[in-house]
Amino acid sequence: QVQVVESGGGLVQAGGSLRLSCAASGRTFSSYNMGWFRQAPGKEREFVAAINWSGRSTNYADSVKGRFTISSGGVKNTVYLQMNSLKVEDTAVYYCAASRISMVTYEYWGQGTQVTVSS
Repeated sequence: QVQVVESGGGLVQAGGSLRLSCAASGRTFSSYNMGWFRQAPGKEREFVAAINWSGRSTNYADSVKGRFTISSGGVKNTVYLQMNSLKVEDTAVYYCAASRISMVTYEYWGQGTQVTVSS
């Protein structure tokens, strides 16, 4: 089994920054593609950013391009999401996910971490 754990959420004012961390552990013999998703109250979960297993390829939702950066950690199967210039509409529960298959389909999900941006 693979466990995915996020951390780093919290409350921040609009224009501020936060960094989320994520680690996949367990039967992680291979490197995984990692992604971030978010779900705001009353809305469906949406894609935020992804990084492939080698760390050489990234993808972002248009709504966060230029503000958020996904990067690999120093330890295998860890990833960060640096969020700058945060907006009130970025408020959501942020989920990390891991995949052996692709940067689009994910098999393993974390429990989520709350990010609240106040005006």
